[in-house]
Amino acid sequence: MSTAIENAEFVTVSIEGQLFGIPVLMVQDVLGPQKITRIPLSPKEVAGVLNLRGRIVTAVELRTRLGLPMRASGEQGMSVVVEHRGEPYSLIVDGVGEVMALKAEAFERNPPTLNPRWREVSLGVYRLDGKLLVVLEVPKVLDFLEIAEAA
Repeated sequence: MSTAIENAEFVTVSIEGQLFGIPVLMVQDVLGPQKITRIPLSPKEVAGVLNLRGRIVTAVELRTRLGLPMRASGEQGMSVVVEHRGEPYSLIVDGVGEVMALKAEAFERNPPTLNPRWREVSLGVYRLDGKLLVVLEVPKVLDFLEIAEAA
């Protein structure tokens, strides 16, 4: 007898008006705007690095990773810190919302109409009162770093 997951919890973030969800168990910290130091010759998705309590954290601009336009100059994003393979990463988003517990039966696989770039980094979606919550698969979001390291 298998046990189905009743609820899944996500930290909701907004990017260019779109709602995304990051599995709550992956989130280590949520930070306001941070001083980010640019790294020469890094992939375009890497905004730079930031210092979080003495740890160097790679900052990834999710707008670039998802193929969205850059935010207007002067607008600063927020950081959602996640850990992947023992390393901390800051995912830069426009804003952070609430933690949502969603029922497993409301989860849907990615619709074929979802942007292909989003589909490759998403587990699926939830339809919420006229909005679509796209669930990000953090290892896939960060896989461009492994490709760059292998080159």
